[in-house]
Formats: sequence, structure tokens, C-alpha cells
Amino acid sequence: MKNPLPKSPQEVMNWRWEQFAPLYAELANRQINAENVSDWLADWSRVSEWVDELENRLYVAVTSDTANGIVEAYFIDFTRNLYPKAQEAEQTLKKILLESGLEPEGFEIPLRNMRAEAALFRSSNLPLLAQEKNLCNEYDKTIGAQTVMWEGEEHTIDQMNPVLQHPDRAVREKAWQLTRERQLADKEDINALWKELIPLRQALARNADLPDYRAYRWSVLQRFEYTPEDCKHFHDAIEEVVVPAAARILERRRQRLGLDSMRPWDLNVDPYGKPPLRPFQSIDELVTKTSAVFHQLEPRFGEYFDTMSRENLLDLDNRKNKAPGGYCTGFNAVRKPFIFTNAVGIHNNVQTLLHEGGHSFHVFESAHLPYLAQLQYSNEIAEVASMSMELLASPYLSTGDQPFYTPGEAARARIEHLEESILFWPYMAVVDAFQHWVYENPKQGSNPDACDAQWGALWDRFMCAEDWSGLEDAKVTGWHRKAHIHQIPFYYVEYGLAQLGAVQVWRNSLTDQQKAISAYRQALSLAGTRPLTELFQVAGAKLAFDAQTLGEAVALIEKTITELEELID
Repeated sequence: MKNPLPKSPQEVMNWRWEQFAPLYAELANRQINAENVSDWLADWSRVSEWVDELENRLYVAVTSDTANGIVEAYFIDFTRNLYPKAQEAEQTLKKILLESGLEPEGFEIPLRNMRAEAALFRSSNLPLLAQEKNLCNEYDKTIGAQTVMWEGEEHTIDQMNPVLQHPDRAVREKAWQLTRERQLADKEDINALWKELIPLRQALARNADLPDYRAYRWSVLQRFEYTPEDCKHFHDAIEEVVVPAAARILERRRQRLGLDSMRPWDLNVDPYGKPPLRPFQSIDELVTKTSAVFHQLEPRFGEYFDTMSRENLLDLDNRKNKAPGGYCTGFNAVRKPFIFTNAVGIHNNVQTLLHEGGHSFHVFESAHLPYLAQLQYSNEIAEVASMSMELLASPYLSTGDQPFYTPGEAARARIEHLEESILFWPYMAVVDAFQHWVYENPKQGSNPDACDAQWGALWDRFMCAEDWSGLEDAKVTGWHRKAHIHQIPFYYVEYGLAQLGAVQVWRNSLTDQQKAISAYRQALSLAGTRPLTELFQVAGAKLAFDAQTLGEAVALIEKTITELEELID
């Protein structure tokens, strides 16, 4: 290209639209043909990658410190100014390529996606999308600022999770009630954000000439291979097959704990009367032990993770004013991933890092692809990458020179993970079914009281083994505490579908691990160059919504739990 690109991630952090504009203009003014289209696509990718990298690095910065006003101002400026202009420029280049009729090799799926994006694009939606980003940032600020005083010290909500594992039920209840009281204090603020989000999202759909926001998001998420009705069939299959299995798990837990009923504060304590699992005491220890797990599973994975550690591509500790949750994002200009978590010393933190590690391996395995558009793979296969890694890595929690656990502790950890896998599907169904209801009924869906009632009804349908009597306010506002609902709507069924795919990948590894890992890596290396159903097949699984496939997965999980119980000390 005639105009220079950024030389480093540090340099791009100082770029504004004025530096990117001539790069896009040069691309738009080129005449493309069959001979030069590959070079043109490569140059376009380099520009887009730096815009993408800037956005993702700003997102990392603003979620790492939600109280940093300077970073927040820069992020807001990006969303209001550079982002909309870059999207306009991207749309111009997509139009040029689509109108050329050229179909570069390996670009069939990106072209399909671009056609959908071009059909969806409206300039009038750009300021609305920027507004939506800012509302989502306000949600992060609200949640990230939630703290409680416990034993004379200020704790974040995540930092209270270890207390919920305390063997004294009265302590657990006190901690649970305290955290819910603090979360409910923000009820009106979250409701106010919600009342802004729903009409804004309806406007996005109207501007795109679509019947409702669900149709809009289906197009944004590029769900070409399944429908809302498939999701509802999946909900029904979960109700038929998984809800009874979840009830069996909670009943065994109730009996082992000697309780009359399972209250929310009883779900995380060890049911075997053992001390809570404490797999690490520091972030350095978490990194060292996780590296050892990945090296034992597949040396290449260990090398990838060590690269991230050396290059400061991990932010794992929990602290005040850090956004909640965990994620892995890609710095695509340098072809490296970044992992963000909130670790507080419990086993769930290990599972989260294994999960995000799977996402990071997706970035590494697909880094060879020449065009940014090829790296834009679907959420479903992305979550197969992460959830498969949780299962594939779990046998190594107690092996090697630096294990997290003894064999007996590892059995408990794996049982916890497998039980949570079963318990997750009903919760996923609540989250997904709730969102279908909200956007099928936007007038009611914009009313927080109606949302409370619907969430409560769905909770009773899928989570019926838990006793929430007297805790109705906390129960019905559960949708407040699921960030996906507020920030990335309809992005949740992917987890349920991917978990079913991941169990199939894990099942394959039980008979031939080397072959299963090879298939897994091959699927990741294809990124967004194949249809979703084919990517599942390459990984050794199938995209499924039916009760039979789900039942087979549940049966394997329950069988494994029974085998692991014999290893507990």
C-alpha cells in the first residue's frame, strides 16, 4: 500500500480516523480484477485488522479498569467517531467486491457472510450501534462497581464465591444474602438501561427492514444453518432429557448434605464433606499449573499458552472496578489472542482458563489464513473449541510435576465440572427462551416487571429442583445478572449447542485421543472457511437439537460421574 500501516500495537493506540481514512480511500479507488484481487484482499485485511485490533485493545483497557475515565473517554470517542466511519468504509469495499462478481479461492463462506452483511447494513444504524455499545459499557460499570463488606474487608461479588463453598450453611446463607442484597440495590439502574436498550434494538431492526430484532440478530450472528424453531426444539429436548438428570444430581447432593431442600447457597459446597478445592494460591501458580496441563494434553497447546504468558496476553486476577466474567479476544493484526478472567482461587477459575484457552488456540491454529474475513468464524464452533478443551484437559488436573490436585481431589473437580455441564443446559434454556420471549413480545419485553414474571416462569419450568421460596425478588431478577442478555443478545444458545458438540469430541478422545485432537485442531484451523455443519463434522461431532443425541451425551456424563465417584478418597 502507498500509505503506511501502523508499525505496532502501541502505535495504533494513537491512531484516529484521519490516519485510517486514506488507507480505505486507496483501496476503494483501485480497479480490481481476477489477477489482483488476492493482493487487494490482503491489503484490505491488513487495514481492517488494525481497526479491529484497536477496538479490541480499547475494549480490554476499558474492561480491565471500568473506573478509568481517560480510557472510557477514548473508548467512547472510538465508538462514536472512528467505528462508524470505518464501518462505512468497510461497507464500500464489500460492495466493490460483491459487484465485481469475483470469487477468490477460499473465500466462499466470507462472500456468503458479506452478502448478508451488505443486505443488513444501514448508515442510519451506525449511531444506534454506537449508542448500544455505550449502554453496554454502562452495564459493565454498574456490575463492576458492586462490592460488599465481609469480615471487615471490601470484596467484589466474585470474591465472595469462595465463601459460598464454606461448610457452615449459616455462613453460606449470610454471604449469599449479602451479595444478592447488593445486586438488588442496582435493580432500578439496570431496569433503566433495559428500557433504553429494547426500543433502540427495535429501531435497528426497523431500519434494516426486518420484522423484529430477533430476525436482525439472526442475520448479524449469521445463523444460516438453524432457525428460532430449532432453538425451541432444543429447549423441549432439554426439558425432556436434561431436566430429570439435573434433578437427579441435586437430589443426590441434597441427600449427601442431609438437607430438607436445596437452597441457592447449597449449590457450591462440597457434597462429600470435604474442604473446598483450592487449586492455586496466586495467579503465577494458576498460570504455571495451567501451562503444565496444556503441555501434557498436546505440546503445541502448551507452547501457545506459554507465548501468551511471556507476551502479557493474560489478565486473570479479580479486582475492584474490573468488569465481570471472562473472555478471549483476538488481536488480529498481530495474530495473537488475549485472555481476561476474574480468578479468586476456586476450581471454577481453572475451568474458565481451560475454556478461554480453547478460544485462544482457535486464534493460534487459524493464524495462517491470509484474510481477516476468513477468521470470522461462528460462535457455535468457537464454543466447541473452548468447551472441548475443558473436557479434553480435565484428566491432567492431577498428573505431571505440577498438578492442581491429588487424584481424589481431581475426581471431585471433574465431577463438579460434569455435573455443572448437565445443570448448565436447563439454565441455558432459561436464558435463550427468555430472549425469544422478549423480542417476540417487545412491548412486554421492555417492561422490567413483565420480564421478571417471565424469567420466574421459565426458571420454574427448567430449574424446578431448586428451592427459592422466600427469595422471589432474587429469583425473578436473575436476568439482570446474565451479561449476555444485556450486551450480546441471543448469544447463549451457542453454548448449549457447542457443549453437545464438545461432549462428542470428548467421547471420540476416549477411544483414540490422538485422532480426536487432530480432528479438533483441523476444525479450528479452518476458522470461517467452511459451513458450520461441516466444521462440526471435521471436529468429529454433529450440530444437533434432538433429544436422542442429547440423551446419549447425558448418559456418558452420568456414567463418567459414577466411575469418578469411586476415586474419591
